[in-house]
Formats: sequence, structure tokens, C-alpha cells
Amino acid sequence: MSDKKEVDDITGVETTGHEWDGIKELNTPLPRWWVWIFYATIVFSIGYMIYYPAVPLINDATKGVGGYSSRGELHEAMDEARAERAGLLEQIEATPVTEIPNDAELMRFATAGGSSAFKVYCSQCHGSGAQGAVGGYPNLNDDAWIWGGDLEAIYWTIAHGVRYDADPNSRFAMMPAFGADQILGREEITQLAHYVRSLSGLEHDAAQASAAAESFEINCASCHGAEGEGIPELGSPNIADAIWLYGGETDEIAAQIYNPQHGVMPSWVDRLGESTVKQLTVYVHSLGGGQ
Repeated sequence: MSDKKEVDDITGVETTGHEWDGIKELNTPLPRWWVWIFYATIVFSIGYMIYYPAVPLINDATKGVGGYSSRGELHEAMDEARAERAGLLEQIEATPVTEIPNDAELMRFATAGGSSAFKVYCSQCHGSGAQGAVGGYPNLNDDAWIWGGDLEAIYWTIAHGVRYDADPNSRFAMMPAFGADQILGREEITQLAHYVRSLSGLEHDAAQASAAAESFEINCASCHGAEGEGIPELGSPNIADAIWLYGGETDEIAAQIYNPQHGVMPSWVDRLGESTVKQLTVYVHSLGGGQ
């Protein structure tokens, strides 16, 4: 390559010496303003690296002379929020759950806090809208409550759970396995399934339902009530309201009678504390189905 610089005839600008298919590259200098901005960004980036945490090390990173930390900023904001909430949380903890609705400010705070806690701890089973699901997850929006739906009953259920062996105060009720334990035969169980559907006014075999009337009185009425209305004190669900945890088809009801499924709900008071459990109680009660 010749040391002599070539100048483009048309533009009067030197070329770089590069050529592709007869096209020569002009050595057009960058605008001075652009160059100075580029230098400024370099200086700024060096200053940024010195002032803020920036350079990764093996187990950590440089701290920066400014001492700034986004985590630290978050912790400060959280501490401020906790300080603001501390008074209300103490009030909730000291106030009986039945009296929280009497204080408008406390009720608003408890309902909002309960809504947040519900999304974190309860929605996985009961659904984001508390609508529940077939398979043992109750809908918390309706007025069908196995253990009662007033504030005290809801509080106890959340605090101590259902069939949760680790909590001696947990709700506990078990339905006998009428088929698996050979208390009733399959034909009798099928008849009972038709009888149970008749209690809710659902389509059923009238002859089979009639044949099960005496069996229901002997085996079921003591827990579920003479009309299937349920007994909350015993944890016996209403089986005459067409609301089903494990399905309401004849074969699904028969399967539950034959060898019933029993859901388990953990106790929350030791995990979340008194205040959060009360907030959850107020929120669940406010959904519309609270008694």
C-alpha cells in the first residue's frame, strides 16, 4: 500500500485506502461535538464506577464511595412502612376479632392486609378470587360453611386449621368409610347417593332414593341432620344445598360414601401471628359469605 494519501475527486476527502468493487471508503472525521460527548460519557462512567457499587468481584462487588445500596434503600422504605403500620397492627392484635368491624379505620386496614396475605398464603388452594375448587377446596364467597361462618368460627379455622395433627386445637371430623370398612354394601351406597341428590332437588332415581331413607336416618342423620342440613359444631357439611367439595354426580357421591376423602388445612397462627390471622379472618368474612 502506498504511503501517499488518496483524495476523492468528488468530495475532496481523503480515503481510508479500503476499496470494495470499485467503491472507496472516505475517511470522514467524526463531528467534534460527538467526540466530546463520547469522552464525557467515558469520564461519567468512571465516576459512576467509583461512586456507586459497580465492579463485580469474586464473592462481592465494590461498595462505591457514596455508600449507596438499592437493597439498603428498600430496607429503609420497609422500615418506614413497618413503623407506620406498627400502631394499627398492635391495635388489631389487642382487639377481639369480633370488634374490629366496629372501628372503620381498623377495618379498612385489616381488610387490605388480609387481602394481601390471602394472595400469598391462601390463593394456592382457594383460588385468587376465593372461589375454591372441586377436590376439597371450599368456596369462601358463598354462605356454605362446614365449621361456621361467623368471625369467631372463621378465626378458629384459620388459626388452628382442619385435621392438622401438629395443632392440638385443630378442627377435626372424619366421615366413616361405609364401603371400605364394609358397613354398607355397594347397592346400599348407590341408593344413598340417589337419596343425597334428592335432598338438593337434583335428578335422581326415586325408587332407589326411597329405598335409602331408612339407611340415611340410621347412618347419616346423626351428623348431617335429618334433612341433610349439616351440623357446623360437628364439622358436618350441608348435603342439601347442591354445593359439593368432591363432586355431586351420583358416582362421585357414592365414591365419597364408600371411602371418603378428607382435606387438610394447616394452622396459621404460629406461622403468621395473631395480627395476620385476624386480618385474614376479617377479609374472608367480608367476601360476602360471612355469617
